[in-house]
Amino acid sequence: MNGDPSTPYSRDLGDELRQVRERYTTFRGRRIARMLGWDPGKVSNIEHGKVRASEIDIVQYLGRCGRPLEFVEDFLNRYRSAFDLYFVQAHGNLRTMSMAETSAKKIFTYNPVVVPGLVQSKEYARQLYESRATVSADGIEVAVRCRTERQAFLNAHDRPQCTFFIHENALRLQVGSGELMEEQLKRLLFKKYVIRIVPSSSGPAGVYTAEYVMWEYEKRSTVAYTESEIARVFVQDPAGVKNCRSIFERLDSIALSEEQSRAMITDLVSRIRQNHGKPQLHLA
Repeated sequence: MNGDPSTPYSRDLGDELRQVRERYTTFRGRRIARMLGWDPGKVSNIEHGKVRASEIDIVQYLGRCGRPLEFVEDFLNRYRSAFDLYFVQAHGNLRTMSMAETSAKKIFTYNPVVVPGLVQSKEYARQLYESRATVSADGIEVAVRCRTERQAFLNAHDRPQCTFFIHENALRLQVGSGELMEEQLKRLLFKKYVIRIVPSSSGPAGVYTAEYVMWEYEKRSTVAYTESEIARVFVQDPAGVKNCRSIFERLDSIALSEEQSRAMITDLVSRIRQNHGKPQLHLA
């Protein structure tokens, strides 16, 4: 653990306070600090989620921002769990996860069934939503757009170092048409991130029961994460993070190298192209 006790959710809610201040007032941080009789550093720390504000602090802050009682009560209900080391969030909420991944220095993911969301094409994501029927028809396009917007940080010059461990079964799972799968697999050959394939030959050793993510930061505690169709779970408890790290260490020992993984993906693309009478794909 380092000196920053913040969590993804405390940073999310702290940033929400900042947005409220900027949207509903003309106050800068120093001005609202003077109005509340606080040190300016206290406002900064609260808005960055670095310290837990008291409920009185939150009431005073939001009161100065002109927020009604209903808003204050709702925020307080959410804020009470902001610093929990195990935090469960409804699946439809993407803001906390998005903030967590965009500020990370390194990201490790493991997916046993499908291609990771951060490297999914629009068509692949849309087909998944349609096939699973876990999102309403009206919500599919919104979900696909949100997933695509999440991927934008991968194009930044200061993007995190991303390593995606993907089980071979996920690559062989037919999602949509052959053309769709070809384009999705080719997308994995981009060099903006590292793809490591967990081969089927690894047997049970390479099969874990859920998707796992680990976010590492320069000056913050590492966060482990897992999700299902029901909920998202953020873990900052040292024991939980240690368990997640051990999973990735195990995967690193059994997964194909980056070069071997690229070769397997290229071979799968070539097989798809052969089935459609197209020229084979060769590594550059």
